[in-house]
Amino acid sequence: MPIRPILRYPHPGLKTVCAPVMSFDSALSGLADDLLQTMRAAPGVGITAAHIGVFERLTVLELDKADGVRIYVNPDITWFSDETMIHMEGSVSMPGATDEVTRPKAIRFHYQDLQGHHHEEEASDFLAICVQHEVDQLDGIFWLQRLSRLKRDRLIKKWERMKS
Repeated sequence: MPIRPILRYPHPGLKTVCAPVMSFDSALSGLADDLLQTMRAAPGVGITAAHIGVFERLTVLELDKADGVRIYVNPDITWFSDETMIHMEGSVSMPGATDEVTRPKAIRFHYQDLQGHHHEEEASDFLAICVQHEVDQLDGIFWLQRLSRLKRDRLIKKWERMKS
């Protein structure tokens, strides 16, 4: 369970649309374990395989230790609520940079587990925000793209100063 290097913004891999996972084997379980350890070390509450340069549809969430780890393989959002909420977001690929993003407050999504079994789940509030954020990343949409051009430009300038 090694901690893997995380791609840093503006790495072009962060714009890659991830391919569906086809093999539900020990390599997938190992990748999920690596993602969990990498996310905890970052630290963060969510990470995708794309964040470490593996362009497959796998994401790991751990919103808090009490709720446990959630692993979603091939997640796909099938419904969004009309009601929205604003939440502060950031990325393990852009540590220290955050801004408010408006997203649907509730979602319904399909996914598979590590054994390949299909599931459907509804989520609201923080979990819904996190799933949307990570599915965006799997779709090649980095969270900055959810900001207005002005907010995005300001945040990128701030990020560049933080890195120096």
